[in-house]
Amino acid sequence: MRVTLFGASGLLGQDLVRELNREQDQLTAFSVEDADLRDHARVRDLVRHSRPDWILLLAAYTDVDGCESNRDLAFAVNCDGAVNVAEAAREAGSRLLFVSTDYVFDGSKRSPYQTGDPRNPTSVYGESKARAEERLIEILPEVCIARTSWLFGHGGKCFPATILKLASTRPEISAVPEISVVNDQRGSPTFTVDLASALVKLCRASAHGIVHVTNSGNCTWYEFATEIVRMSGLPAAVKPVTTAQFPRPAHRPAYSVLSPDSLHAYNIHMPEWQDALRRYLASAQVVPAPAVR
Repeated sequence: MRVTLFGASGLLGQDLVRELNREQDQLTAFSVEDADLRDHARVRDLVRHSRPDWILLLAAYTDVDGCESNRDLAFAVNCDGAVNVAEAAREAGSRLLFVSTDYVFDGSKRSPYQTGDPRNPTSVYGESKARAEERLIEILPEVCIARTSWLFGHGGKCFPATILKLASTRPEISAVPEISVVNDQRGSPTFTVDLASALVKLCRASAHGIVHVTNSGNCTWYEFATEIVRMSGLPAAVKPVTTAQFPRPAHRPAYSVLSPDSLHAYNIHMPEWQDALRRYLASAQVVPAPAVR
């Protein structure tokens, strides 16, 4: 399988490069420095020369709070840039897999979101990705849109790395660090190693349409942080707080759990997020505590 990858230097991109190389696929990988998605001619030339069977589009402006004050940039990269890739794919006769987000939903549901649920983003980042989804379906009806959530992995910033750093910092007053984490946002943490494997399987299955791809199970950020501290064995106390106590520029969905039904339709099943976290900590050389049975 010939694959062209946009966004090779990110958390997910690094794991996809490893996964595709392990599978001995013919890979052409571009970082954001190699290919600015806003440059239509450059994108078209890269696709034309690599002649891929599949294009994997991971590159995006993912600073959710930054998007609020940089709306034009968010849409130029996340929507217009994605359109440039889709048009290049159509011209080259390539299939396209576009990685999207749970933030296309408003979080008002209390049961897992299905692929056909209405988009109703409440942030600029979510808007830019939702609009991109709509445009790509218009350009390439056979596009595969893989929505995911709460990514963590190695090679960049992520929530577990932040919690581990905070838990390892000894405060001057107390012997035990205290970490405040919101407890009213619920979603599914997703390990980039597992996501990369699932995306490659979707390509091999000639997947099309919208597919929800996350690790199994769900939790709040507070519950996620508590499990990180417990598994790592670090002496820290995690304190639950509300989103209102820690306001941020971009609104986050209170509930953004994605149903796995669309993924299971391809006979692809993701591990539980706790198992993924345990493997992440082991590969980060943090010795996890034994699993509680």
